Amino acid sequence: MSNNTEGHKQFYIATANLLNFANPNRTYYENAPAYNDKAYEHKLRGLTDLLAKAHADIIAVQEVWDSDALEALAVSLGFKPEHAVIPLASNDNASIYTKGMGAQNTPAVGIISRFEQLETSLLENIAPKAIIDVPDIGPYQRFNRPPLMLRVDAYGQPITVITAHLKSKRAFFLRDENGDLLEDMDDPNIRVRAKLRSLCMRAAEAASIRMSIIERLQHTREPLILLGDMNDITGSVTTQLMTETGEVNYDKSMRDVALFDAARIQARYGWMKDVAYTHIYQGMPEVIDQLFVSEEFLPDSKFSLGYVERVDYFNDHLKWDYADRVTDHGIIRAKIKLND
Repeated sequence: MSNNTEGHKQFYIATANLLNFANPNRTYYENAPAYNDKAYEHKLRGLTDLLAKAHADIIAVQEVWDSDALEALAVSLGFKPEHAVIPLASNDNASIYTKGMGAQNTPAVGIISRFEQLETSLLENIAPKAIIDVPDIGPYQRFNRPPLMLRVDAYGQPITVITAHLKSKRAFFLRDENGDLLEDMDDPNIRVRAKLRSLCMRAAEAASIRMSIIERLQHTREPLILLGDMNDITGSVTTQLMTETGEVNYDKSMRDVALFDAARIQARYGWMKDVAYTHIYQGMPEVIDQLFVSEEFLPDSKFSLGYVERVDYFNDHLKWDYADRVTDHGIIRAKIKLND
């Protein structure tokens, strides 16, 4: 491994929203122009330049339409094509999910990993106890963008990595089968109700992910990392619903299943905290791309298997003109050291 220097067992893990990364000459949204060959090469080269700076061994990605594109990015970063895992954007004709057509209707999440893959699964259905009725729609039973769970072997230590891309805060207006609007987008009361629908969807997704995390962590000593585009800030209700970090203040036994914001528990915390942001929403910088770790990466835990040495944000490109950006999200990366 490239980051196993001087005998230390360490690795970098990062998350990046790739902003509709698709194969050239492929229509992904009806109202969005396909990348021609030149635009695709520009996108691939730009993403490579950004991600190369992170030197990550594991990269969680969001908004990818085609596995071929992701594999090309992986190779350009020094990985092998098989290091890229993205079932719901597969260009393999044998895929039971896509029949080789890539992602349909909405982009997919994926993971690129240098480490051996021990287990891969998708969280497609909302857990029964997390299903709620969305106003004017009914029970929300399936993830719009199913999270990906990849269990890897990092220097002999199995680690479960989950990447997610939760429902955005963008108002969800009702449409007919042809995609035509059924509501007045300019009516402020309708707009509030449409945003309420999005919140309900994101809450159900967060709760369902939480239940999957509990199942993985409860009464085990195997670490877990959750990262991705959570579409809300770290302290939001939906993000905390997934992590339950605050519960530890009242019940120490909750450490077993809680997750901790890597940026807040990093060994070098302090010098980065005032410059962190990964997205600019309505003119305001915010951190909606996040990285959480389980108790096994808390240095003061009796079950500690390692620690987060530092967390870095790569966001200078967000200051560029929008037309010059290959992605509208920053990259967050954590350096994790495993105990010898």
